[in-house]
Amino acid sequence: MSDTLSYELADNGVATVTLHEDGTQTVNEILIAELTACLTALSHNSRLRAIVLRARGSDFCTGQDARWQARMLEHDQDHHFDEALELARLLQLIDRMPVPTIARVHGQTVGVGIGLIACCDLIVAHSGSRFAIPEVRAGLVPAMIGPYLITQIGVSAARRYLLTGETFDADTARQIGLVHEIGSQDAELDQWIAGWISAVLQNGPHALLTAKRLIASVAHRPIDDAMNSDLAHRLAHLHRHPEAKEGIHAQLESRLPRWHS
Repeated sequence: MSDTLSYELADNGVATVTLHEDGTQTVNEILIAELTACLTALSHNSRLRAIVLRARGSDFCTGQDARWQARMLEHDQDHHFDEALELARLLQLIDRMPVPTIARVHGQTVGVGIGLIACCDLIVAHSGSRFAIPEVRAGLVPAMIGPYLITQIGVSAARRYLLTGETFDADTARQIGLVHEIGSQDAELDQWIAGWISAVLQNGPHALLTAKRLIASVAHRPIDDAMNSDLAHRLAHLHRHPEAKEGIHAQLESRLPRWHS
């Protein structure tokens, strides 16, 4: 366990990463560094099959730590640049994890907290959750989370919520695509997560990684000859992979593939 988070890797390869072990509900440079180190280590673990990101306390994340922001006022532009890059690397790491990532959201999720979940593949939120991207109210913009957020909710919703900073509820978050499902009780959130994990564990690990890379590669690109060639190369490579051979033989032999848990 670090100062800010804890994680557990279960026998089935599902890692649960829990934020705010130190009692805070915010993000600062320490959490960024420790979450980056934790996820980097997990990404190199051959047993890893999925990650659940959750938080302890009343909120998932209430944004940047005010004391950290105050300290940043004393720093020069180069220091600001370096700290922004550290956050960018963390967000990119979450976005490019080699396994499916699931966010379990409750309470408030504000600013950079929304960035953390927007980088995840599957998000379930408590029906009482509230969301906001209020950086403009402090004379700032959510620059580092912007690409992931706009990909998740689209330009139209981004225009509204980035420019107004207004708070929106879980139903709205689902409507605009920020979260996939809502539960009114903790047990309901856990049921969604258990169902997703069960589905994920039936699938080939290499196929899941390839699918994630495919989504990132084709998003917002025109369907032209270059894309079709790229997709054909990906599929041809996948068909030659041992995992695909195992999956096809398992179907022909009416048995579960070796990776099935």
